[in-house]
Amino acid sequence: MSKKKRIIIENITVQSLASEGKAIAKHDEMVVFLEGTQVAPGDIVTIEIHKKKKSYAEARVLAITTPSPIRIAPVCEHFGVCGGCKWQHLPYSFQLEAKYKQVKDNLERLAKIPLPEIPAILGSNETFFYRNKLEFTFSNKKWLEKADLDKKLAERAENSAQNLENSENPAKNVDMSDWALGFHVSGRFDKVLDLEKCHLQSDPSNEIRNTLKEKALQEGWEFYDLRAKKGFLRNIIMRIASKTEIMLAVVFGENNPNKILEVMHFLNKKFPQISSLQYFINEKLNDSVADLTPIHYAGKPYLEEKMEELTFRVGAKSFYQTNSAQAYQLYSVARDFAGLTGEELVYDLYTGTGTIANFVAKKAKKVIGIEYVTEAIEDAKVNSEINQIDNTLFFAGDMKNVLTKDFLEQYGSPDVIITDPPRAGMHEDVVKVILEANPKKIVYVSCNPATQARDIAMLYPTYKVEKVQPVDMFPQTHHVENVILMVRN
Repeated sequence: MSKKKRIIIENITVQSLASEGKAIAKHDEMVVFLEGTQVAPGDIVTIEIHKKKKSYAEARVLAITTPSPIRIAPVCEHFGVCGGCKWQHLPYSFQLEAKYKQVKDNLERLAKIPLPEIPAILGSNETFFYRNKLEFTFSNKKWLEKADLDKKLAERAENSAQNLENSENPAKNVDMSDWALGFHVSGRFDKVLDLEKCHLQSDPSNEIRNTLKEKALQEGWEFYDLRAKKGFLRNIIMRIASKTEIMLAVVFGENNPNKILEVMHFLNKKFPQISSLQYFINEKLNDSVADLTPIHYAGKPYLEEKMEELTFRVGAKSFYQTNSAQAYQLYSVARDFAGLTGEELVYDLYTGTGTIANFVAKKAKKVIGIEYVTEAIEDAKVNSEINQIDNTLFFAGDMKNVLTKDFLEQYGSPDVIITDPPRAGMHEDVVKVILEANPKKIVYVSCNPATQARDIAMLYPTYKVEKVQPVDMFPQTHHVENVILMVRN
């Protein structure tokens, strides 16, 4: 069987950025969606077509032959290999323009309904070190660039004789230089990029991570094997709340009580500033800790985030917007769009830990929050209690099963619905019940303008779009949040 001929095109100019981190070029009047190497509009590149349809094609960028004049030097040494911060080569002002265009294009192209003028996107004051939560992965298979890999293979060949001599003691053959603690490389579940400094989270995040890695190498604490699904150190989850409180949760892949206590004792003694130290034991095949119980080791079992006069408790498994400052901007827009007077019954769909519900409660008669995750609902109730909010009510369950006609009859039809669904958007059944509930206003907060556009099209013409406000929560990435106010016609 003959190999399929490669379609390589040289000297093609990148025209613009697209959603989901892709870029757009044109070849023979055909739109080509580009992926791979981080590109900028104005780059002249060499590409390889790997999928071709009648109206478009998809291609990988093989090389940038002439860089665009808008490019800037990335701050991070890991740029281009790490799966995050893929827009560091673009000025932040250009990032905001691209995100604004992404929102506008999705709403116009997919929703195809009348829209008001969209104001400028609300940018972030902090473009680095803005995340309050990061998760890092231990791996015994470090990602290596080709030159480093070739050098490593040569060293192994030279040492093969010595390894044979040590065959009676396999422990001496463990090559810990391959061990890494960092982020997965994009598209490679089994390879982890070893990080020296991450520019996403403020200090002492890097110090804690690097110190733990150094200690683990000294002690020979085994790093996780992502292919074999076994190993001792698996993940760490780092939270820094409002840059004052620190939570560290270590995820162990094996239940070895003595070694676990050894690790936790070291961290507690070395970093007394950690205000919440916890751990999970995850012997499952997947990395999720959502179905596991955190084990409290030292300090408080939670952190506290502040927003206006409110305090929100955040546990090891709690969801809280990862950019605290921009979360306040986002929720303020949602509250302003709701235009509450104190007399409204508000439904907060996909309420999470009740952040929006509690944030708007003082301006509403009553707020009912619904969320799939039971633990999140318990957090929401606690957050109401500690803030002495007594006009909230929370329910756990699948949205399409909880939000029904019977539910509306029992608890009342809302005057305002605030909805903040996951990236997949709202289930069609949920949209139908919203229409049956017939609220005066719908405030739709979204992290995916494409699915938001699809959903507001289903709500039209019963509801029209009155206001739109994009918000940038994640500088240096293509992700964007958008808030829409729909009012009943």
